[in-house]
Amino acid sequence: MSERSVLVTGASGYIGSHTCVCLLQNGWRVIGIDNFSNSSPKVIPRIEQIAQLPMSFHRLDIRDTSALSEILRQEHITAVVHFAGLKSVSESVAKPLDYFDNNVCGSVALLRVLQQEGIRKLVFSSSATVYGEPTSVPVTEEASTSATNPYGRSKLMVEQMLSDLINSDATWRIATLRYFNPVGAHESGLIGEDPRDVPNNLMPFIAQVAVGRRPQLQVFGDDYPTVDGSGVRDYIHVVDLARGHLAALDRLLNHAGSFTVNLGTGRGVSVLQAVAAFEQASGRTIPLQRAARRSGDIATCYASATRATELLGWQAEYGLDKMCADHWRWQHNNPDGY
Repeated sequence: MSERSVLVTGASGYIGSHTCVCLLQNGWRVIGIDNFSNSSPKVIPRIEQIAQLPMSFHRLDIRDTSALSEILRQEHITAVVHFAGLKSVSESVAKPLDYFDNNVCGSVALLRVLQQEGIRKLVFSSSATVYGEPTSVPVTEEASTSATNPYGRSKLMVEQMLSDLINSDATWRIATLRYFNPVGAHESGLIGEDPRDVPNNLMPFIAQVAVGRRPQLQVFGDDYPTVDGSGVRDYIHVVDLARGHLAALDRLLNHAGSFTVNLGTGRGVSVLQAVAAFEQASGRTIPLQRAARRSGDIATCYASATRATELLGWQAEYGLDKMCADHWRWQHNNPDGY
């Protein structure tokens, strides 16, 4: 059984939970850990319900290195998928120390324990925020990196740390996955995105307006040089994203070396196109309020997803209509989240 055992940090989070389902359904034994600082204990039984398989779970903070060592020894881990971290851009600006402590110090603690226990395969959950304000699209992995907020900086710091670690010890195999804009939910409607406060991202905000939790959606900027004047982004279905982690793990098991890839669709969707698709999926009208551009927002950002296809044999399968339909099903079935 210990052949394919994966430790998933942040297992009850939005992307973590969907990835646990995907791993279980593809023959991995999953050991999840989470401290529930930004998620709900209700997620774990729902993962098992969808996958029709059990997972092992420990309530734990990754900075608790002695407890973490104990679990790694008990569970005979093959590889790790590291999601645990705080993820709100606006909160990171207000509470930078929390973000560096959680995201950077947490990763240092995890890596120390992995090194000590001889576990050298890791998939890291990074973000397209490491590209800062890209100068051209589609954004390739070679684009220069920079960060415009503490959240992005924390991801970039961990990426740089991983790079230094690989340079110091060639036995490490690390996949760094830079996500664009994850949306949607599992089609069962049992798990999905459940922002604690005001949603930071477009799709959960639209969903909360549709379900009646918020009065309207603010659209920032209607004079961008885009198809309809609103900002364009690369939205990717969370289940496609989960499949990307599975493909990255398979690559790490079967090939030496480390790599960094974008996970996106390679297509841009405007705010107004996303709103129209969500109205179609939900049968609800989304009231809009136009507002000025926000500083730091760029007109258009979408991924070059070519390297992920070449290296992992992966590409996004689901389009905007399914993203909206699945996201709406989750929100409609769980109007107040978990």
